[in-house]
Amino acid sequence: MRLDSLAPLLDRNGPWATVYTSTARATETSGDERRLTARAAGDELARQGADASTVDAVHDHLSALSPRTRPQGSVVFAADGDIVLELPLHKAPDRNEVSWSALPHLAPLPELLGENPRCLTARIDRTGADFELVDAHGTHSAGQATGEEWPIHRNATGELSEKHFQLRVENTWESNAGLIAETIERRFQDTGADVLVLSGDPRERRAVHERLPEQLRSIAVETSHGGRAAGSSSELLDRETARARAEFVARHTAQALDTMRAAHMPGPAPAGSGTAETVPALVEAAREHRVDTLLLRPGGPDRDREVWVGDGSDQVAVRRSELQYLGATEPAPARADDALLRNALATDAEVLVADPQEELPVGGLGALLRWTHPDERATAVP
Repeated sequence: MRLDSLAPLLDRNGPWATVYTSTARATETSGDERRLTARAAGDELARQGADASTVDAVHDHLSALSPRTRPQGSVVFAADGDIVLELPLHKAPDRNEVSWSALPHLAPLPELLGENPRCLTARIDRTGADFELVDAHGTHSAGQATGEEWPIHRNATGELSEKHFQLRVENTWESNAGLIAETIERRFQDTGADVLVLSGDPRERRAVHERLPEQLRSIAVETSHGGRAAGSSSELLDRETARARAEFVARHTAQALDTMRAAHMPGPAPAGSGTAETVPALVEAAREHRVDTLLLRPGGPDRDREVWVGDGSDQVAVRRSELQYLGATEPAPARADDALLRNALATDAEVLVADPQEELPVGGLGALLRWTHPDERATAVP
């Protein structure tokens, strides 16, 4: 999961009001229910100590939410009387949740937003390709590749001149396939895509696939659904794209868990398998910007363990006294998962959610590290 949509939360200091609310059970009286929900959230924020201007801002915003635009629900982050960020949820929360705390309450978000890998789709024919970027927020145009348009079609008269013409046609196909492959490579890098789907003309699609660099060839999914022609149906291509994105998430999470399992095995830790699982080890890694992938397991006992934080995302410590050395003038208590998620946002770390039935990470929080200290064992196991 990418956290870049949460970037506005880094520009403000707390305390923060956070409200998770569901609209999935909207009825004919949803207007009344929405007003009651808004009033209840405001009352709870005031009870927890929120200032009046922030309470009013949250109340007014929640009162105006519509199940038409937020069919599952919404999360609202507010501070100093302003709504700093509001996001639609992809899964309805089991209950409304209201928090007034030093940090934005991010802990429920990975499960309610879901993973959001970016998929680059290429609709290919023999003259070029149309590109789209697909993620949880929808489908957006990602440009085109335009090759030679003549000669494209062969004829079959058998004359010598026609054989030369057919050779020219095939050369055009090959040249266009190379151009499309080069453009896919650039577009994949520029968009930060995770998944690649090739659709359209079978012959040209295969030729494009063969010309991709090995890294993209190994992950590309080919499908005959969808195409460039006007009126081509997108429904089956959309299903194939959704399946490819879901398989990427499952595979990526399984790989992270395998790395963590390897660190639990007796003997020397495998090279490049630096991990952390205890809260002290995770806090130290976060301070040093070493967390590459933050792995969360719902229900883990360490997730709501108290840590201490300052205004900076790397100002996090297990003990309040440690923050003096990190420049924090007003340390405040916070949940460990909220603090680590804020740090992951600031350091562009990835976030993955393990199945609740998994045994790892043991305490509900774990990380794959970007690097380890020379004298540091590759994992810190509870």
